[in-house]
Amino acid sequence: MTAEHSSARLVLVTPRVDDPSGWPGPLTESLEKAVAAGPVDAVVLRLPKADERTLIKLIKPIAAAVQAHNTALLLEDAPDLVNRSGADGVHVSDPTKLRAALDALKPHDRIVGVGDLRARHDAMEAAEEGCDYVLFGEPRLDDSLPPLSGVLERAQWWAEVFQTPCVAFAPTLDDVAALAATGSEFVALGDAAFSHPGGPAEAVRLAHEALSAAPVAVR
Repeated sequence: MTAEHSSARLVLVTPRVDDPSGWPGPLTESLEKAVAAGPVDAVVLRLPKADERTLIKLIKPIAAAVQAHNTALLLEDAPDLVNRSGADGVHVSDPTKLRAALDALKPHDRIVGVGDLRARHDAMEAAEEGCDYVLFGEPRLDDSLPPLSGVLERAQWWAEVFQTPCVAFAPTLDDVAALAATGSEFVALGDAAFSHPGGPAEAVRLAHEALSAAPVAVR
């Protein structure tokens, strides 16, 4: 058995926002700095509660800002807004709604990923449905997190067995290397990036240092 460095790529998950006032300026600015600090494959945008017209107006400048750096913008649980807002796809947080999102967006060659996969069987079913990635370890609705040990085990199992890409959610920057070492194609950062004392851009730089140093066993 030998080892090589991880080729895992980075995903950002924005904080949950309840009040859309103040959008899109501050969030657009922080995201633009973050994706400019190092390659970020995708941003999962958690949307506030607002009418569709307001949301589309908020999403468009964010999409333009991140896409200028070759970063895909995925809307959480809003497949109906993807085409009209210029986003690249959707992240589905409820697996029971995956089929509807695939039917709506796959004919337009959009990205459809899925999370909240509680059991191995749920993840396998999602892959069979045709999702573009599975996400393990993201915050629950109450913002609690599953044990990191379980996420590491699930991500390693998936990476070893399945072709559908895996995104492993890192609760802290210190967890990035261990999750990358599972062989996951992507590591996601949420509050660990956006609440970082040095700002999201600094968090992205540190995450890339961890990704490039993480060893992955090759059998």
